[in-house]
Amino acid sequence: MNGQSYYRMAQWEKLQCLDTLHLQKLDELYSREEFPMDVRHYLAPWIENQDWVRAKQDPAVASVLFQVLLENMDNQHSRFVQEGESFLLQRNFRRFKQNFQRYQEQPCNLACVIQWFLGKEGEILQSAELAEQVQMLQVQPSTVETDNQRNIERKMAELKKKAQDMEHRVKSLEEQQDEFDFKYKTRMMEGNISEAERAEQTKILQYLLNRLDSFRKALLMEMDSLLDIAEELLTVLVREELVEWQRRQQKACIGAPENTCLNQLETWFTVEADCLFQLRKFLKKLDELSEKVTYERDPFKTKKPVLQKRVNDLLTTLLKSSFVVETQPAMPQGKGPMVLRTNVQFSVRTRLLVKVPELNHVMKVTVSIDREAPQMKGYRRFNVLGNSSKALNMAESLSGGMVADFRHLTLKEQKAGGGGKGVNDLSLSVTEELHIINFETVFDLHELRVTLEASSLPVVIISNSSQQQSAWGSVLWFNMLCSDPKNIGFFASSPAATWPQLGEMLSWQFLSTTKRGLDTNQLEMIAQKLFGKQQSYDTCRIPWARFSKETVPDTNFTFWAWFDGILVLVKNYLEDLWNDGLIMGFVSKGREKTLLKKKQMGTFLLRFSESIKDGGITFSWVEYFMDGKPNVRSVQPFTKVDLSQIPFSEIIRNFQILEAENVPENPLKFLYPNIPKDEAFGKYYTVKEGAQNPYLKYIKTKLVFVSKENTLEAKSPMNSLCDPEGTVPMNGLCDMHSNEASASDGGLSPSDALMSDLPDFLPIDTVGDMAPDPDTLEPSLCIPDVLFNDPMMISALNSAEEHVSSPDLAPFGLAFSTPLY
Repeated sequence: MNGQSYYRMAQWEKLQCLDTLHLQKLDELYSREEFPMDVRHYLAPWIENQDWVRAKQDPAVASVLFQVLLENMDNQHSRFVQEGESFLLQRNFRRFKQNFQRYQEQPCNLACVIQWFLGKEGEILQSAELAEQVQMLQVQPSTVETDNQRNIERKMAELKKKAQDMEHRVKSLEEQQDEFDFKYKTRMMEGNISEAERAEQTKILQYLLNRLDSFRKALLMEMDSLLDIAEELLTVLVREELVEWQRRQQKACIGAPENTCLNQLETWFTVEADCLFQLRKFLKKLDELSEKVTYERDPFKTKKPVLQKRVNDLLTTLLKSSFVVETQPAMPQGKGPMVLRTNVQFSVRTRLLVKVPELNHVMKVTVSIDREAPQMKGYRRFNVLGNSSKALNMAESLSGGMVADFRHLTLKEQKAGGGGKGVNDLSLSVTEELHIINFETVFDLHELRVTLEASSLPVVIISNSSQQQSAWGSVLWFNMLCSDPKNIGFFASSPAATWPQLGEMLSWQFLSTTKRGLDTNQLEMIAQKLFGKQQSYDTCRIPWARFSKETVPDTNFTFWAWFDGILVLVKNYLEDLWNDGLIMGFVSKGREKTLLKKKQMGTFLLRFSESIKDGGITFSWVEYFMDGKPNVRSVQPFTKVDLSQIPFSEIIRNFQILEAENVPENPLKFLYPNIPKDEAFGKYYTVKEGAQNPYLKYIKTKLVFVSKENTLEAKSPMNSLCDPEGTVPMNGLCDMHSNEASASDGGLSPSDALMSDLPDFLPIDTVGDMAPDPDTLEPSLCIPDVLFNDPMMISALNSAEEHVSSPDLAPFGLAFSTPLY
């Protein structure tokens, strides 16, 4: 490898063996136009063998690699033409090459693009490997599973050996038969011989015939024994291993850290198919031998047809079971697989687990939808658009698997005869209506023709992005509870889920979206929210309606909407803090108070809001009254609107309260249980000195969040520095006994909620880096100079520059300057 050891030749192959969720991340990565997946796939070995890090820094190296890349694309295009590959691939490669020509003058830019994509691939692999390590820690493989695999390997070795021995036995039989045939014909050609000689020759011929008959019977018994082993293996592969893989795939699609790689199953299916095809060849050879030499009670005449039917039946079953959907239908930017939107492209991959090089690019796979659709009024019908026919080929899989990768399919609803959703007999919503994508191909080899069919897991088809959350909830519920992949009427009478089932699935959502699942305490809080305080939640059950249709008491949103809102908030704004275990998250107010009241002053924890639909996070800390009694306080939750503008670590870092005598102080000292705040969050602090400061171009002041203890409605002159309209509080401070204010209740913004009837909420301001005008300050609100001399504050680039309020940031009341370019 040329200098760079990070990327390995097998990286692209490893990526293709990832579970469904990580494959979806790969699809999302290559949904960009800068570097097509087709180029990455067909030129994978060459791409991974180049030093792109050096190339992006050295124009000479970049120029050479640029020219070689174009040559390789020309060569690949020529192979497409010679092999009769699809017209679309040929046109695409020509277009890709034309697009790359724009890097002719700046090849380093192309090297930078390719290196960036390879780096992102590495991140996906690392994420998958970490999830696999977590799975190994959480779920150790059972001894029974290990023994099953050893047993399969042992049986496979026995089957292969018997097939090899069978070839020698057939050759030996042919030699014996040739000997008998030669002597018999010689005997018939001889003229006058004595009776004694005739008797002796007849005796020899009878001996040879008896030996031939015994050998034929023994060979047939060996074939029967071989078929016994093949049938036993087939039962294990189809009824156990394949079924277990399908269940693993179901669970992986909803976030479980399951291994869904098909390479091992493909090896087993291919070995068995090879042995059975060998046996068919041997049986055909027996027909030839029987035509040359036959006799009364010839075992070939009576037993061979039975064996022929048996081997054909086994092969048919094996082949029909070997055609599977390897990657379930998914949109590049969807919440998860099996949620499809009309007129939006989706991808899906089928695979034949029996590798047959002779059929490469021969077997055409066709796509359809709802081949066995229920005949019910109101059930929507769809058409599959795009390239709905593709050949199984080995080129799209570096492992050599027979795959058909459909990447640009779309669905369009049929308008005629649908009946409309309003008259659905089952009263199912759009997001409860399940559909199945069907695939069909024909296996035709060595006079064996078998029609193969495969089906996707049920998909939910939506027409609007606002339905994605509800649709993904349906996909989660179905794949958590249903083991029948064709049960499209599942939601007509959906079973309830036990808490262990639901809790595990909820943890998978965090584990697959981030790198950290839910621990026992977090799950217990969620269980308590759903079922109340219980000695044990193992027998508690939650129906489908309560999960996704009925609103949580005292709110206007469902449990699933609340949970998913938190998940999205964590993924978009809090992932690093969550992965490091800094966010306790799911903890009730009662438990929060219990945890904090015995800790030292300034101990705080981070928890999710229970009253905000789209996710909110707050922090609570403990103070002590003069008599030593603890007082747990918290701020109004921060939402995605807040966190999209200021990192949560900066909010924690700079939050302050105006204590007695108006001296601002940050009450947050130790993250629970006793970790110094800066030790826990220091590596996430983004405000740095000088040119390294990422906010320097946009923010003229240091963001210091100040809560004033003694006033709610008073208009502080300090606010006029930030907002000429006066105080627009970003957040609020409340005692533990106060109810959380929901920004979503009544359509109130966070600042509106503060101004409502919440006497314990106190406004929070920002403190600028410039000294306030003495003429505007009231004596009671004077702030010590030391606050404004903080060396960590950002110096203004231009003190005379006019302050403006960004419309996107107006609800915060922060001082922002016009961007400097």
